[in-house]
Amino acid sequence: MRPAGDAALAALFAWYLEAGVDETIGEVPVDRYRSAATAPEGERAVSPAPSRPSGAGTAAVDPRSLPMPPAAPQQDHRPPVAAAVAAATDANTLEDLRAILAAFDGCALSKTATNLVFGDGNPAARVVLIGEAPGSEEDRRGLPFVGPSGQLLDRMLASIGLSRESVFISNTVFWRPPGNRSPSSGEVAVCMPFVERMIELIDPQIVVSLGGPAANALFGRAEGIGRLRGRWLTYQTPQLARPIAATALFHPAYLLRTPGQKRLAWRDLLAIRAKLDDLGG
Repeated sequence: MRPAGDAALAALFAWYLEAGVDETIGEVPVDRYRSAATAPEGERAVSPAPSRPSGAGTAAVDPRSLPMPPAAPQQDHRPPVAAAVAAATDANTLEDLRAILAAFDGCALSKTATNLVFGDGNPAARVVLIGEAPGSEEDRRGLPFVGPSGQLLDRMLASIGLSRESVFISNTVFWRPPGNRSPSSGEVAVCMPFVERMIELIDPQIVVSLGGPAANALFGRAEGIGRLRGRWLTYQTPQLARPIAATALFHPAYLLRTPGQKRLAWRDLLAIRAKLDDLGG
């Protein structure tokens, strides 16, 4: 029969475990950043070791005598947008920019997307088109505007003598948001330095936003697409040699849902064609 004292002790240990106590520590704090050799003489005494059951043969070890763990690698603690600006500035070609984006971990969308959707088209294009975000088909193939809205965009470009091979197409974010939701303002903000650098490297004659969210991000306007479309604005960054003519189009996905607006889209496409002709070709 177990002595009453043992039963009480066992009950106490069981209570400790239920309360979440799973280890014992010394009663005197230990400065693990100071080795025993460098501690003042009065501080070199070994901390009292926790009591052990009788029969335990392992000798107590002074934690201060253990080697220091290796230093953790340096991490980039800059805010994500600042890190994006610094990373984008290092790109001297579109291929550089693509490689930098592929290694960039400052946008959470890259953790959930299947592929980076960088861009598609001519790296020396006269026209750059920027949409909002990749969809499921774009995410699967790693190319922008390859679903139903992309097929309509191809036809829209062909109607004014352009093609996917003569323009450059991208988005305000480079990864598909989960569930095809709209990208957050933070996700757009962290991707915009790369969009700006992309436009600087291509140096087109015209920048076209596809839809209201892309227009707001590119041009810093809070107006809806109904007010922005059909107007000529300017796009400028510190690295561009000159302001670039800019305008907005209805997003092809919106035109698929609202075919009655194709008449206005056709008018805007003709204006883009006329502007290109005025700029020389």
